[in-house]
Amino acid sequence: MIDLIFPDGSKRPFEAGVTGKQVAASIAPSLAKRAVLIKLDGELLDVERPLEHGGKFEILGRDAPEALETIRHDVSHILAEAVQELFPGTQVTIGPAIEDGFYYDFARDEPFSLDDLSKIEQRMKEIVDRDEPIVREVWDRDEAIAHFTSIGELYKAEIIGSIPAGEAVTVYRQGTWKDLCRGPHLPSTKAAGKAFKLTKLAGAYWRGDHRNPMLQRIYGTAWASEADLAAYLHRLEEAEKRDHRKIGRAMDLFHMQEEGKGMVFWHPKGWALYQTLERYMRRRLDAAGYQEIKTPQVMDRALWEKSGHWEKYRPNMFVCETEEGETLAVKPMSCPGHIQVFNFGQRSYRDLPLKFAEFGSCHRYEPSGALHGLMRVRGFTQDDAHIFCREGQIESETKAFIELLTTVYADIGLELAGLRFATRPENRAGSDAVWDKAEAGLEAAVKAAGVDYELNPGDGAFYGPKLDFTVKDAIGRIWQCGTLQLDFVLPERLGAEYVAEDGSKQVPVMMHRAILGSFERFLGILIENYAGAFPLWLAPVQVVVATITSDADDFALKAVAALRAQGLRVETDLRNEKINYKVREHSLAKVPVIAVVGRREAEEGKLALRRLGSDGQQILTLAEAVNSLASEANPPDVARKVRVGDASGLDGEKEAG
Repeated sequence: MIDLIFPDGSKRPFEAGVTGKQVAASIAPSLAKRAVLIKLDGELLDVERPLEHGGKFEILGRDAPEALETIRHDVSHILAEAVQELFPGTQVTIGPAIEDGFYYDFARDEPFSLDDLSKIEQRMKEIVDRDEPIVREVWDRDEAIAHFTSIGELYKAEIIGSIPAGEAVTVYRQGTWKDLCRGPHLPSTKAAGKAFKLTKLAGAYWRGDHRNPMLQRIYGTAWASEADLAAYLHRLEEAEKRDHRKIGRAMDLFHMQEEGKGMVFWHPKGWALYQTLERYMRRRLDAAGYQEIKTPQVMDRALWEKSGHWEKYRPNMFVCETEEGETLAVKPMSCPGHIQVFNFGQRSYRDLPLKFAEFGSCHRYEPSGALHGLMRVRGFTQDDAHIFCREGQIESETKAFIELLTTVYADIGLELAGLRFATRPENRAGSDAVWDKAEAGLEAAVKAAGVDYELNPGDGAFYGPKLDFTVKDAIGRIWQCGTLQLDFVLPERLGAEYVAEDGSKQVPVMMHRAILGSFERFLGILIENYAGAFPLWLAPVQVVVATITSDADDFALKAVAALRAQGLRVETDLRNEKINYKVREHSLAKVPVIAVVGRREAEEGKLALRRLGSDGQQILTLAEAVNSLASEANPPDVARKVRVGDASGLDGEKEAG
């Protein structure tokens, strides 16, 4: 007998070998009908799988969140069956579920076309309608190799050959089609449903090795319901419209080219956007007590070896040799350099916490195929900072950082979506005792901050546990940007010390932290979040003064000068073109405000303000328009100071024109 413990805490005995379906039927026939998977001690299993032991037991329907990955995996098998029915002789390789969907790699001499995808989709729906039972079978390894070899599935035979001799393998059969697979799977093809769509074709090397044959990969997406599929396809459509690479070209913000792979060529408007964000972050850091420093771009290999980065990151570091025999590396991160600044001179407990910030220019090698606009680059700038503190200050500094990060995201218009607590990785530096202390310290700090988090086992930095902060954009996508990492390892490795209150030498705790992460990637996220239509304070060009007639040119130039004097980024359009043409052109360029000047406005000293996305206009005197726009264009942190009446020092905080 085995004991199954149900979610309500009740326990019931069953004969060993009972299936999940039979357990469900013993409770209610309707439950057995809805059951598609079971969960035993956290492991997902087929509903027809005989249970060999007891434990915590749960019956899942298609709508359970845990079932979605299995639905996607089932659909990948249905895809493979459809392809082999339509294109005999095609070999199947692997077809996993991935985020938002699935893919399957095929070996076929003739390339698939986009037209083929609709045919394959139709056959997939027919397979769903067939309601083919999906049955798990256990095969002898050598028999499985012989079978798949005999039917020409050489890739499958190779996969099975990599399994240790003597081990059994599992094969899932649906109808007459079968595939090597660990499972689990749903009871039949009908259970997978028809909420799927094939999305694109790509090439992929067998086992990811460029020395192996090139395969054809078909990507798709699958969801539990048609409504979920429609919502996802709408997000894809929106994402296509918001592609930062297209918007970057249309707005003349930046470009990238082969001669500088993974490096950004910022144009004047893009650099204005970049500098606006940088100035905002600098003010926020100054107000939070950070001291800005600058460390070298290139440092000797010996420092990277001592810190542990050479062993960990060497394949991603750009390295050069000098004629004097030195091996130098372009910095991939700033932390070892910041410790060198800390080590220069004697530090006291009274100096702590000491916060060093740097807009650090870093370089990391990324394979060409992984590069993606601003989102994945080789050269980038981090809003990097390190807090050197005592153990007793971990909690207060964690709270302060989370508060700073939260308000920065709110100012920029992004919603904090979640927090992941990443614990010790398998390949790490430092003893278990040090990691116990670091994990306990960071966990206590985040709990004291009152922020919910999700555990992410094994994903910490090699020197310490970390908190990873995610944001949600305008169309619901989640991005990981900010991080806070607690480190007892690097300060000790690199000889950081301070004089404690009792006169002893102590090693400081080092907190690595970033809010934006990479400036380049964060700006890519912002471009897509706003679809280029930035709020006034961030917009690369905030106002265009456009004339209707040349009689208004002199007043238009006067208006431009007055607006620029208040720090606004202004352009002039005096071309001999119709005003509707000018308005349309600047609207496509996402300029937030177009100030229209005709003969009448020039005579009366007024501007007609047209807002992006609005058909109306607002008539103001030049003085009113300047004051209104200057106030509206204040960055959020400056606007807060104005609201509370702290006008001291604001002149130095105006954005440059």
